[in-house]
Amino acid sequence: MNKNRCALISVTDKSGIVELASALAEQNVTIYSTGGTAKALQDNGIPVTNISDLTNFPEIMDGRVKTLHPKVFGGILARREKDEHLQEADSHGIPMFDFIIVNLYRFAETVSQENVTLDKALENIDIGGVTLIRAAAKNHKDVAIITSPGQYAEVLAELKDNGFTLSVETKRNLAVAAFAATANYDAQIFNYLSDTINEQENFAELYVQPYKKKDVLRYGENPHQNAAVYENVIGSINGLLAARQIQGKELSYNNYMDGDAAWLITRSFEKPAVAIIKHANPCGVAIDRSLVEAYRRALATDNISAFGGIVSLNREVDADTANEISHIFTEVIIAPGYSDEALAIFAQKKNLRVLALDDFNGDVNKAFETRCISGGILIQDKDLEEDDPVNFEVVTDRQPEKNEWSNLLFGWNVVRWVKSNAVVYVRDEQTIGIGAGQMSRVDSSRIAVEKARIAGLNLKESAIASDAFFPFADGVDAAAKAGATAVIQPGGSIRDDEVIAAANKYNMTMVFTRKRHFRH
Repeated sequence: MNKNRCALISVTDKSGIVELASALAEQNVTIYSTGGTAKALQDNGIPVTNISDLTNFPEIMDGRVKTLHPKVFGGILARREKDEHLQEADSHGIPMFDFIIVNLYRFAETVSQENVTLDKALENIDIGGVTLIRAAAKNHKDVAIITSPGQYAEVLAELKDNGFTLSVETKRNLAVAAFAATANYDAQIFNYLSDTINEQENFAELYVQPYKKKDVLRYGENPHQNAAVYENVIGSINGLLAARQIQGKELSYNNYMDGDAAWLITRSFEKPAVAIIKHANPCGVAIDRSLVEAYRRALATDNISAFGGIVSLNREVDADTANEISHIFTEVIIAPGYSDEALAIFAQKKNLRVLALDDFNGDVNKAFETRCISGGILIQDKDLEEDDPVNFEVVTDRQPEKNEWSNLLFGWNVVRWVKSNAVVYVRDEQTIGIGAGQMSRVDSSRIAVEKARIAGLNLKESAIASDAFFPFADGVDAAAKAGATAVIQPGGSIRDDEVIAAANKYNMTMVFTRKRHFRH
């Protein structure tokens, strides 16, 4: 055993560090440390040499400068196979560091606090720690770099089983994790400062967004595709990633995709609302005074497609609603909470995934929406901005009646979550026909009408919502023929006059929102 082996420990997260340092000390590893870490180790009876005693230079500038010294970095970067490196180290009294145990200031946690100032954020940018990590990771053949309490147990186990040494492979893996940690840290700082200092309206030259792996999934969209789910490092975690899974199998890739779509719909309503999702499209949405009735009405839109779907509800699920849901096979249920009776009903279906999302109506993470394409990604703002009906314009001779207005607004809220070309028929704040993802808006309308017919729902005096303008009057002709009396659409077609004239011919009322909501 080399009695001259040394470790440098400087950690913000001190969980588990006493146990690790004790094991090192028992093997006569000399421990160097700084500030609060040194005190924590000394308070637990672990012998520690302060870095200042090695460098013969005190910590200065409120601790901004502690480890940045040749006597520290020489002992990290010296290549052990080079005699000249070792001779230089010896002549300058530089110890060889075998272990660097460092984790960084909590920058992301700091900037996520309300009303955090730029000065406070800057003070929580770690300089010495990042430099120590990168130096040790560069020289990982000789130096073990340990950057997370989650690594301590595995490292200790290998040390104890292997003569208190680590394999080259382990040290390489630790180095990879170290570079990932600093890359993630720099990404956090980059994103915060880009928003806070630059306040640039245009997109940054580089897109750097830190994510942390949450889970490896069983597979992707198909069994032959590998998949994992990552969560944002900066900002609040919300949606399914913040949900508590009460029962059921692990969520799949498709569950996450569909569940996110379902949650986004129901969180947008104030009244009790239910959305049933299949393949990222709603097969039924409804609001009502009671949750159970909202579910029955959402299911009535298309009870065939609802089989094996995702159900999202924006109220605590009671026993009556749970009993109704249990009548058909459902993959996932998402709600703010559940009564004990409801959970007892769901417990009879062991594979049913039941998720509780405490902050159901909380803010959606405003990080950019990205889509992969060959060779790169597309980035855009998320389409989350609420539309103000004050800005809507009635363009027909007839004004909407009260019930028509409620249906138009309900339909406009739903259609933005349907894959384009999207057409939604609504009556009494219930979807009664949904057409999605067709190449032609007329085809979408035709499918919506056909679905209503199959479900036995009457389109008479319904309202129709379209996510983009009607390019021709035939869309209005089809809606009128189906029984619709009100239309809401963005407007903006070169044939708007023809479309408006068609609506007037049928005594329909039509509202232009002046805003499109394509969802590809």
